[in-house]
Amino acid sequence: MRDVSRQRLRNLNVRVLGVALVVALIDVSSKVWARHALIHAHHVVGPLWLRLQFNPGVSFSLNHGLPLVSALVTMVVAITVVVVGMRARVGLATWGFGLLIGGGVGNVVDRWSSSPPRVTDFISISSFPVFNAADAAISLGFVVLLTAIIRGQQLVGP
Repeated sequence: MRDVSRQRLRNLNVRVLGVALVVALIDVSSKVWARHALIHAHHVVGPLWLRLQFNPGVSFSLNHGLPLVSALVTMVVAITVVVVGMRARVGLATWGFGLLIGGGVGNVVDRWSSSPPRVTDFISISSFPVFNAADAAISLGFVVLLTAIIRGQQLVGP
């Protein structure tokens, strides 16, 4: 029994947590900055329009009428991705799962630390919906994992 538990621990990819931690810290820090710097004004930086907005729903303001449901569903999805992601193979899968987990954790922390529960968005490009660093990390994580799949790489190990 102990040998099985040790083998499972050896198969965990802790690098995924390292990537996720960095992403979550960047996201949380950028949201704290946005809530203070953009409260009364917006800024234009090249093609980016930085403006404060709050989203009680999930991506693209879906499910905006039930923020508590959004928070719970997001948390369940994040936990599932963590469980699978910890078995990620080294390489693109590590980065993809780390980005997904870090972005998910960043948004969950933001949602649960706000009253009412909502996510801070502040980055806008042209007419694209307003988003945040966590949203960008989640999207990039999906692209990285899709790239790995297209290349024929196995995402998780035994």
